[in-house]
Amino acid sequence: MTHRKGSDYAGLSVAIVTPLKDDVLDVARLREQVEFQIEAGTTCIVPVGTTGESPTLSHEEHERVISEVVQIAAGRVKVMAGTGSNSTAEALRLTRWAAKEGADASLQVAPYYNKPTQEGFYQHFKAIAEDVALPVCVYNIPGRTAKNIEPETIARLAEIPNITMVKEATGSLDQCTQIINTTNLTVLSGDDSLTLPMMSVGAEGVVSVAGNIVPHDVVAMVAAAAKGDFDAASQWHHKLFPLCRDMLGLSTNPIPVKIAMRMLGRDTGQLRLPMTPLDPAQEAQLRKTLEEYGLPVS
Repeated sequence: MTHRKGSDYAGLSVAIVTPLKDDVLDVARLREQVEFQIEAGTTCIVPVGTTGESPTLSHEEHERVISEVVQIAAGRVKVMAGTGSNSTAEALRLTRWAAKEGADASLQVAPYYNKPTQEGFYQHFKAIAEDVALPVCVYNIPGRTAKNIEPETIARLAEIPNITMVKEATGSLDQCTQIINTTNLTVLSGDDSLTLPMMSVGAEGVVSVAGNIVPHDVVAMVAAAAKGDFDAASQWHHKLFPLCRDMLGLSTNPIPVKIAMRMLGRDTGQLRLPMTPLDPAQEAQLRKTLEEYGLPVS
């Protein structure tokens, strides 16, 4: 297999939640989360993505989470900071901050809501990549942003030296395959339940939500797939599937994962509006899934 630009990020990256206590950042819980991931053998921690409730954090909070995670990680694990925005100037400001604070890479979501043209996408990511020396992971999630970054645009972006990865959350195996065929980028799955199918066509890992709960198991699945042991990887995939389904299917991410962490004795605090808790029936379903997985629910 050819070596790809972002292959040092192959494996499990975990999009961590932002722990809140009385509506302020709970640094002690944040430290626990980072240590939990390092112990599990996670490749990279991704703070302040969607799972980290970045849409409802203030700019000061967003910056502080990045700084704290970099300091706690202290070089023991990679940190890919979520610094995207639908404003190029704002994405630049956050990305400069992440670079200054010592992050290893930047996760750049496609500009959402304002729906740029393909040329607009290209110019946006190009401006950021040329301004800040960090490796950039382009995050394509049209279900949230309302517009797909087409594979042809990704191929153009791949020519920029420090655009090295794509977090691919289109749900399209064809799009994933076309990116792998036409670029030298490392593709990371943006959907937990599609990690194995995507790795079967050349993706190299996942930016995971389920990894907040069972990082050892996701690491095991990704490692098996990476070495071509698709029997073992398939067993892990089917074991993980109900958990992955509930994390993204019961309600909007990060609602289920925050509730799950509370049930597992790793409470990361309340959600910020407009995110709301699960209803009792959903909570009962989540509890059942965790118990059937074999996790110690309290």
